[in-house]
Amino acid sequence: MDMRLSPTAIVLFLFLLSGSAHSIVFDITTFGGAPNSDITQAFLSAWKQACASTRPSKIVISEGTYEMNAVDVKGPCKAPIEIQVDGTIQAPTNPFALDGAFQWVTIGYVDYFTLSGRGTFDGRGATAWKLQEECGTNPACTKRSMNIGFNFMKHSVVRSVTSKDSKFFHVSLLGCTDFTFDDFKISAPGDSINTDGIHIAKSTDVKILNSDIATGDDCVSLGDGNKQITIQNVKCGPGHGFSVGSLGTNPNEEPVENLIVKNCTLTNTQNGVRIKTWPNAPGTSPVTNLTFEDITMVNVYNPVIIDQQYCPFEICSKQSPSKIKISNVKFKNIKGTSETKEGVILNCSSGVPCEGVELSDISLTFDGAPAVAKCANVKPIIIGKAPSCRA
Repeated sequence: MDMRLSPTAIVLFLFLLSGSAHSIVFDITTFGGAPNSDITQAFLSAWKQACASTRPSKIVISEGTYEMNAVDVKGPCKAPIEIQVDGTIQAPTNPFALDGAFQWVTIGYVDYFTLSGRGTFDGRGATAWKLQEECGTNPACTKRSMNIGFNFMKHSVVRSVTSKDSKFFHVSLLGCTDFTFDDFKISAPGDSINTDGIHIAKSTDVKILNSDIATGDDCVSLGDGNKQITIQNVKCGPGHGFSVGSLGTNPNEEPVENLIVKNCTLTNTQNGVRIKTWPNAPGTSPVTNLTFEDITMVNVYNPVIIDQQYCPFEICSKQSPSKIKISNVKFKNIKGTSETKEGVILNCSSGVPCEGVELSDISLTFDGAPAVAKCANVKPIIIGKAPSCRA
């Protein structure tokens, strides 16, 4: 795949490279922030000054352990801005201490932003997970705060930092353009509830590269309205895999198109690569031009799955089929081990059957024997070695 940088990314890189030596540094200690203390106000004060700077600026949080309550910072800023975190920032253990904040750290409306460093955002989510146990069967349960939210941002990079033990989703991306995660780490146990790694919605040109995601839900999940999404050289596990959807719950959803998942490894995950849509739901926006290529599965329960009767709580109706059309989906060079005999499940909608689904060089085994494919409402194109469909 061609991974050449866009002209915008090249300009940004050269600009930051030339200006980094002349960036104004706002050290958190200058604003009263110190290890083993609450740096909420210090961070907000540092952001206010950095965002107002007409020269590139950098907020530095050095090694050490800090506490921070919910913060919500916004642009537009007058010049590129970077937050360098080398320490560990901890959220309150009590989920109610965040006063119902949807996201613990919210950053929005900023262009040319960088989050870097060797540090960790520790959501300390264990208490929240216990309170969310009902969410496995009750979709109306009270949700807790995500670790980090990036909203309506352009030309931005998250590099080398870690999100740990979020109370809810680790990272949310909403309405962003030209946004890259590189060498990003997510860490949470496999039984942490509703802790999606990176959730992307209504965004364009997003790249997740060279990253390691271990969590209790989808490693990466895509909502509606996403275009030009690349996931490459990413390790996933534990978790629920890479998921497009769930889609269809709302009538005004936007299409999902042009996704590439390449050179990834999934280990001990519930799913591998998945597309999921709700039955008996009003959404009609199509899903098209998706490629899942060069992927290794290690003991994955559902390695390849299209599920257009997605109903996790078994309380939804399947009276009418999904209205979402899935087309031009390629599963290429997928190998490894399945925890189930049906390594490929293509359960498409009877109302709008899938079209242009390609199975190419699929080599999955279950208990040492070739895994099989189960298909409904689709006639996949078989190229090279791949399991034939059965009903």
